[in-house]
Amino acid sequence: MLTIEGVHKTYPGQRRGWRRSAPVQALQDVSLEITRGESFGLVGESGSGKSTLARCILQLEPVSPGRIVFEGEDLARLSPAAMRHARARIQMVFQDPQASLNPRMSVHDIVTEPLVIHREVMGLDARQRTERALELLQLVGLGEQHLFRKPHEFSGGQRQRIGIARALATSPTMLLLDEPTSALDVSVQAQVLNLLHELQQRLSLTYLFISHDLAVIRYMCDRVALIHHGQIVEQGDCQQVFDAPQSDYARQLLAAVPSLEGIGAAGSDGQRTPT
Repeated sequence: MLTIEGVHKTYPGQRRGWRRSAPVQALQDVSLEITRGESFGLVGESGSGKSTLARCILQLEPVSPGRIVFEGEDLARLSPAAMRHARARIQMVFQDPQASLNPRMSVHDIVTEPLVIHREVMGLDARQRTERALELLQLVGLGEQHLFRKPHEFSGGQRQRIGIARALATSPTMLLLDEPTSALDVSVQAQVLNLLHELQQRLSLTYLFISHDLAVIRYMCDRVALIHHGQIVEQGDCQQVFDAPQSDYARQLLAAVPSLEGIGAAGSDGQRTPT
């Protein structure tokens, strides 16, 4: 579904007076393949290149050299209009729900904004967009009473549910999840992870789950890749990587993994109760 081949991303160094510092190699020869319907984890420390790769997939950052192919299309070769249409099929859930939601917009406007941007693809009028927003809120465990409230009226977990609803608005086939639970407390993390797992099963979604937390990755993902200083140092089946790590970096990360006890426990009865 998504093939990343030999991707490099270099940022120019900062200018200091008459001189410029050395270029920064954010990504170096990154190659991954994500199959339809799976949950693929990308793990690394802060500054390792995880979020840069997500921006490159969305073509918010150009790559050179390298190719990113989504559903058979080389994204770098698409026209701006075609890339805009492709983004309707690849949506992103951000790390901090408070920062990613416009405080001046109602939930209705936040969730329907992608439908307006992609109106050529979605073809919904104003009434249909409102109906779609309500459907999405119910899908993530919220209700009609939340439709015209502002983000500050919600808890962190509820705001992230709104962010997930927004990401699902255009019926994407793939979600890029960039640390979607790291800004939440542990009990709320478990509820959001269970929601994401349920949505994947119901909607046949493919996930690229970006995180620094191996415990969360082990709970959520089928396969995992470890990225360090912009390079993939190890990848494979989650159980294989966790049980028999091949790289020193993987062993260091695993030594710091907290207990998995409690991850996914909250909400295990299947009920989607707003946090």
